Amino acid sequence: MTIERDFFRQVAGQFATGVTVVTTRNQGTLAGLTVNAFCSVSLDPPLVLVCVDLTSATLPAIRESGIFAINILTDEQEHLSRCFATSTEERYKHFCHASFQTAATGSPIIEGALAFLDTRVVAEYPGGDHVIFLSEVVAMGTDGRIDFAKEEDKLHATILEGAESLNGNKPGEEKIPLAYYRGKYRHLASGYLKPSLAK
Repeated sequence: MTIERDFFRQVAGQFATGVTVVTTRNQGTLAGLTVNAFCSVSLDPPLVLVCVDLTSATLPAIRESGIFAINILTDEQEHLSRCFATSTEERYKHFCHASFQTAATGSPIIEGALAFLDTRVVAEYPGGDHVIFLSEVVAMGTDGRIDFAKEEDKLHATILEGAESLNGNKPGEEKIPLAYYRGKYRHLASGYLKPSLAK
């Protein structure tokens, strides 16, 4: 008896996730892919991981450059998630027409994203039909705030502290993350807000 692939996907799909686009730059060429297999790993040092399909055209670019940025999408960026999940000329030649800036590594930070983590790869592990990349965060930002691990990394940045382009927020406006559940994009209800448990 074996685990059936489609049923495994159905079961795993019961876990609601956010949606990210992982971007990189390798020898001047931009690359990106839609990823929902992303999580934080450690606070000290700040580590994250992403899982990339072995057949992904973006995999060699991440391996060669050793850098990538995780762009957490808003519910207004579903079109970018769809584009970076397809094998099209729009994705490979035009970077899905996404406007971007850079932080520490030169990886594209997509304008209007809810938040970003700019990272350098520290380890790669086999993960069946995927590769698991463990990366250290060297810059990150949301709500107009950006933090850098090293002061000198600011020299490479085109994105500015307080810039509206970081996530497009205007005063008093709250962006909503794009969600993915049971194989479909979802939009969270803004009317239901409840604080988490005390730490």
